[in-house]
Amino acid sequence: MKDLMGRAIWDYYHNENPEDLQTETSISELDELPVDYLFRDVEDMNDIEQKALHLSKGKVLDIGAGAGSHALYLQNDANLDVLALDISPKSIEVCQLRGVKRAVCENILDFSGETFDTILLLMNGTGIFEKLSKIDTYLQKLRSLLNDGGQILIDSTDILYMFDRDEDGGVYIPAGGYYGELEYVVHYKGESEKPITWLYLDFNTLKNAAENNGFAIEKVLQDEDCYLAKLTKK
Repeated sequence: MKDLMGRAIWDYYHNENPEDLQTETSISELDELPVDYLFRDVEDMNDIEQKALHLSKGKVLDIGAGAGSHALYLQNDANLDVLALDISPKSIEVCQLRGVKRAVCENILDFSGETFDTILLLMNGTGIFEKLSKIDTYLQKLRSLLNDGGQILIDSTDILYMFDRDEDGGVYIPAGGYYGELEYVVHYKGESEKPITWLYLDFNTLKNAAENNGFAIEKVLQDEDCYLAKLTKK
């Protein structure tokens, strides 16, 4: 991994000629991702992010922390004990430089040793599951990190709207796998990461997987095709 996302975050924080990130998927064209979007204050975050932050309680694990904006709000404004976790070394360095007291560079599947009252996975948190065949592995790992009475707050988008429809409303979905399994590529300053598999989940598919892994689940908020879900141990 070249850690291009982390390099962009690092460049922006240090004012080292940052450029916008570019992203693309197997079903979408190149799109700009302004790096300052990752440094937003809470009032500039979308309704789903704000709702998840306001629902957070107790000891919090922020998975995919990026530049640390969610963790900083929870730590400084909500006075919660937060651990920011990301696989990007540069991102975690910036989290620490911005004042996140606890930040760890590690893959969630390798992380252990602590349990939490709230586990956050935001900005398409289901993406880290990679593909449908790995959902059980990730959900069981998250379950092992969750205290009794705790909650997982996770968001995603049903991307069915991105596919063509016929006159009768039927959707043309390519044969192969689940339509939310996409190849995702990040570009920065003329370099490209290797494609990763990134999972967008419709709520019913997440609901079935959650219940099969011993969770109760509720949809907390729906915003067009995006939603926030809360998982708790049964």
